[in-house]
Amino acid sequence: MHPDLLADIGRCILVSVTLAYVAHLIRQPLILAYIAAGVLLGGQMGFGWLGDVGSIETISEIGLILLLFMIGLEMDLKKIREAGKTVTLTGIVQIVACTGLGWLFFRWLGIGGGQFDALYLAVCTAMSSTLIVVKLLHDKVELDTLPGRITLGVLVLQDVAAILFIGVQPNLQSPHLLPVLWSFAKGVGLIIVAFAATRYVLPPLFRRIAKVPELVLAGSLAWCFLLVAAADAAGLSRAMGALIGGVSISTFPYNLDVISKLTSLRDFFITLFFVALGAEIPRPTPDLLLAAAACAAFVAVSRYVSVTPLLLALRNGHRVSLIPAINLANVSEFSIVIAAVGLKAGHISQTAQTLIVIVFAVTATVSTYKISYNFELQRLLSRWLKRIGVRDLDQAEQRAAAVRPRLMLLGFAKVASSLLEDIERRAPALKERMAVVDFNPEAVHELRRRGINVHYGDISHTDSLRHAGIEEAEIVVSTIPDHYLKGIANRHILQLVRQLNPKALVVVTAETIASARELYAAGADYVSLPRLNTAADLLPALEKLVAGVTDSDREAFQAAAKHRHEIIP
Repeated sequence: MHPDLLADIGRCILVSVTLAYVAHLIRQPLILAYIAAGVLLGGQMGFGWLGDVGSIETISEIGLILLLFMIGLEMDLKKIREAGKTVTLTGIVQIVACTGLGWLFFRWLGIGGGQFDALYLAVCTAMSSTLIVVKLLHDKVELDTLPGRITLGVLVLQDVAAILFIGVQPNLQSPHLLPVLWSFAKGVGLIIVAFAATRYVLPPLFRRIAKVPELVLAGSLAWCFLLVAAADAAGLSRAMGALIGGVSISTFPYNLDVISKLTSLRDFFITLFFVALGAEIPRPTPDLLLAAAACAAFVAVSRYVSVTPLLLALRNGHRVSLIPAINLANVSEFSIVIAAVGLKAGHISQTAQTLIVIVFAVTATVSTYKISYNFELQRLLSRWLKRIGVRDLDQAEQRAAAVRPRLMLLGFAKVASSLLEDIERRAPALKERMAVVDFNPEAVHELRRRGINVHYGDISHTDSLRHAGIEEAEIVVSTIPDHYLKGIANRHILQLVRQLNPKALVVVTAETIASARELYAAGADYVSLPRLNTAADLLPALEKLVAGVTDSDREAFQAAAKHRHEIIP
């Protein structure tokens, strides 16, 4: 390897790490730091510190292959098959609508001079960033909420759409029916061969090398590059080969081990990929920056237009209909990959690729704050929707005759679901005098079907609680831990209930012994501490195991589980 190349790689890593640390401090995606490092090091807008950008680009292609291989490894085909009607329909409509609207918008905008600029820009802006969205939702503990599950499902379907687009990329120059069909046949053939090999050939080979962890990683990489070479030889995209390689072995038991070991290697090469990309970005003109601003606005508006009306029509309420649109209002890092492949193939102009990178940077930065405050933004948008006559579930559905609730559950999650099951079995009379306040439309519909007095509303809002009749309740219970609550905590719930109904007995949930003490000091009548309840349940089980009794509890659980039909399983 040429000494100058080693020096170039060293500069890339040094500047990337420095800027990445700054990005981490200000809570921005690291990809932005890598692109900024390339801009700084390159000769277009930076100091020209890279001696041979072409060599860096060649090496960085390995990062692209590893990235796509790992996307395939992490793709859960089972989740795609099990996606519900709401997720599947929302994902398909979002992709098709955003791509169609994008094509019209970019044709009207007249960006660049490439033959397929409008098409690439439409496809790229229809995709949202899985990396950014999932990380932020995970940090906010929102992945398991209904809006989080819809967001994640749409992201998975977007990845599938991106894979399909990568599959047809080589034939865009001559989109005649016969070559496209031949290319499609070769792609299907490669998929069939790959999955046949992973079913009949690779399992015994991997079982033999599984005792040596290094060989599992090496074998996985060998499989990846074998399919990359096969795709290249068949005239297909190398990226397509890497994706097929990852998806085909994604169900192997060694999958997680390969991902964990491959992550560091991928991160090294993908850093060089984004640095090389940044180094080639030309100095943007005022017109291009204006177009980027228009593009970023289009991305946000297109998500609301394609996602929110459909979810409202499926009776999901304002909250669930607006939050996925807020979460998805960004451009995917996958789009940068698609644009880079398109530029290399001569499909698009440098201007179009630069625009995609700038829009990615803008929407990624803005999205960090929008997702962090998505509930607050949703409340603002919801008030606007109500003003123009778009009713929420609490307005749209006919309420049952008011019944003075003896027991009121604030929020309905897993613990409340189990509590309701036990109430139905052991205290059915209490069910008739019970009320629930929650904003999960799935839970609300099922609770109503079971005859529960349920009110769609936000438990952090005084009006919602008053409307539900909290001033009449005898016992008010919050079973949701603080880290799941949004815009409120159990201490605030306690204070709110005391203000609205001083006579009520209040049960709240704590996560630590210190917070339980604080809640009791603040006037709680009972504080549920799940960790103590779990320990109290575990000790008898451990004593039985020590005594050699292993079957009775298992059989008792299996018998009881057969007859439990909880709303949240």
